[in-house]
Amino acid sequence: MIFIVAVIAAIGGFFTSINMKKHGRKQEASISLLVSLAAAAIAVFNLFTVIPAGQVGVVDFLGSVSDITLKSGINIVNPAARVEKFSIKTQEIKEVMNVPSKEGLSVQLEISLMYRLNPDKANDIYRTVGSNYREIILLPQFRSVVRGVTARYEAKALYTASREKLAGEIINDLAQLVAPRGITIEEAPLRQIQLPARLTKSIEEKLQAEQESQRMAFILGKEKQEAERKRIEAKGIKDFQTIVSEGINDQLLRWKGIEATEKLANSANAKVIVIGSGKDGLPLILGGSN
Repeated sequence: MIFIVAVIAAIGGFFTSINMKKHGRKQEASISLLVSLAAAAIAVFNLFTVIPAGQVGVVDFLGSVSDITLKSGINIVNPAARVEKFSIKTQEIKEVMNVPSKEGLSVQLEISLMYRLNPDKANDIYRTVGSNYREIILLPQFRSVVRGVTARYEAKALYTASREKLAGEIINDLAQLVAPRGITIEEAPLRQIQLPARLTKSIEEKLQAEQESQRMAFILGKEKQEAERKRIEAKGIKDFQTIVSEGINDQLLRWKGIEATEKLANSANAKVIVIGSGKDGLPLILGGSN
């Protein structure tokens, strides 16, 4: 509409300017010419449309949707057509929902969904669904898939199972439903899983008991190792004593006594040595230091 008005204004201003020149009204003619040029500039401007980065444009001319998707940048379009812009950036949906478990318990789940639009499918999305495809297609399917996946697990498993495993099943199931429509699912991170209070307490107590059991098993293992170490050490001491005792006899002891007596007799300390009066015939040493 703006384009048509601008064209009419440009043509009208141009002919008005010529007519005023003929009648010698040069100032009015100049003003009419300026108006004509401004209107022409507006008309030319409407021949172009700018698609921002991270978006694509779908051309709708009087209900007929073009098969050509406009890319980011400046594009020449029919000025009478309407351009619907779609974001192809990664977008996020945050949901807090109550989902069922396998045994029928209600579990509160906080989850996000990361998705983006396939630019090659933007025309089909606009033609078959519209620009609000998120509310019409994605959100209902997302909620349905999440409930379907959690219903496969018991509440305890939801609390203790790998979050990556649950997220992977949600992504796979959801992608099968929405990928043919042009929506690409990237991630479905689980932020929080909240079970009923009594069940949560029971699970935590069991986990605590398992951790305590593992701790006791570790302590017992450590004590067994220490007992084995002491047994080996005692055996070594016993073996040493056996070897030493077998190597000691009367002749060795008598010889060591003679050596000790000789060293003491040669020392500077005063002493009295009585030969043959000690045990086993060894010298008896009497006296003290100076």
